[in-house]
Parts: sequence; structure tokens; C-alpha cells
Amino acid sequence: MGGYATITAVNLGINVFVAMLIIAPLVVGVIGIVVERLVIRHLYGRLVDTMLATWGLSLFFIGMATMIFGNTTTSITTPISGFTVGNYQISGYNFFIIFISIILLIGMYVVLKTTRLGLIARGTMQRSDIAAALGYNPDRIYMVTFFCGSALSGLAGAILAPLVGLVPTSGGAYIAKSFITVIAGGPSLITGLLSSSTLFGVVNQIFTFGISPVFGEVALLVAAVVLLRLLPQGVTGKFFKGKM
Repeated sequence: MGGYATITAVNLGINVFVAMLIIAPLVVGVIGIVVERLVIRHLYGRLVDTMLATWGLSLFFIGMATMIFGNTTTSITTPISGFTVGNYQISGYNFFIIFISIILLIGMYVVLKTTRLGLIARGTMQRSDIAAALGYNPDRIYMVTFFCGSALSGLAGAILAPLVGLVPTSGGAYIAKSFITVIAGGPSLITGLLSSSTLFGVVNQIFTFGISPVFGEVALLVAAVVLLRLLPQGVTGKFFKGKM
């Protein structure tokens, strides 16, 4: 959704950075609120039902995207050109993605660790009954955090849009990797995400450049299986305990 929102906005004449960094997150965030209010809020605490419902929703949105945009590849040109270092051609846009990722990690850490909003959100996710007893509305907090998560997903899709060609099923390529990264990270939000994504990214790229992209994908999955076998509670279940 974030990718298609970006492409549509750019085709309407809006600046690509405004489309990626503002419009796409807002569009997907609003869609996330609608989904949360109509479906997800009735399923909190029911893990299997939630997974089935969100899977069904993903199929619905894929069908809608196919009806609107067709089943052909759609893309836009990268707004940042590459440069040459010796015999190598390097994409400047890849550095932009790295920069945005770092900014997002720092921003998430600051919000969750140092702000009242972050404290309330973390407290509600851990013990919603205590948060309600202190006068906070867990239902409203769930809605706000779902909006933020949806907006971040939209931003990710928007940033990837100039880099890869989009088809309605493009999101499926990232579901397994995202799920594995979160599970392998363990209970610590930022530290777990950073540690597991760094580990899997390094493994994937070593085998991709050393052998082939297919071996890179296989090596990532094998690393995830081995890690979860050795550390069933994730990286931060064993290390970095107490970290954010």
C-alpha cells in the first residue's frame, strides 16, 4: 500500500520525497486505523483468530490492488543517482535507505524510552489492566499504536517502491523475513530488532555475494532455525536482558 500510494502521488505531480515520507505513511496509517476499528480490536488476546483474520485481510487488499493497479509491474525511478568508486557502481539510494533506517531506530528508541507516550504504550502492552486502573484507555492506546505501526509499514513500502518493481503480491516477499526477525530478536523491542536484523543481514549478504542470491535466502533461513533452536527466547531472551 505504501509503495502504490507513493507511485500514485508521484504520477499526480507530487514530489517523490513528500510522497514517500509523508503521504504514504499517512495513507497506510489511516487504513490501519479503519482495519483496527472494524476487525482487529475484536480479536485482541486471540492469537490464532488474529492471524487468520489478518491473512484474510491481506488477500482482500491484494485483490483490491490488483483490481485498481492491475497485475503488471509498476515502479518509479530512484530519486538519488548512484556514483562510481573505482570499478564499482554504488547506488546512492541504498545509502538513503540506510540513513532512514537509522533515524527510525533512534526515533523509536527515544519515543519509547524517554517520553510519556512511550511509557504509557509499553505499560499498556505489558499490563493493560493496570493501565486501565491508572485511568488510561487501553482501547484508544491500541488504536494509536496500531496507527503508528501501520504508518511505519507504509513508510517501508514507500521507500522500497523506487528500488523494486511493485506487483500486488510484493508484500508477501517480506512477511517471512519480518516475522523471523521479530521472533529471533526476543522480548527487547529495539535491541532485539537491531541484533537479529544485523545478524541475518550479514549472513544473507555474505552468501549472496559469495555464491548467489538463492543461497543467501537459504542461509538466512538456516541461520534463523539454528538461532531459535539454540535461543528459543530470542537473542534478547538470553543476552541484553533489561534493554529496550
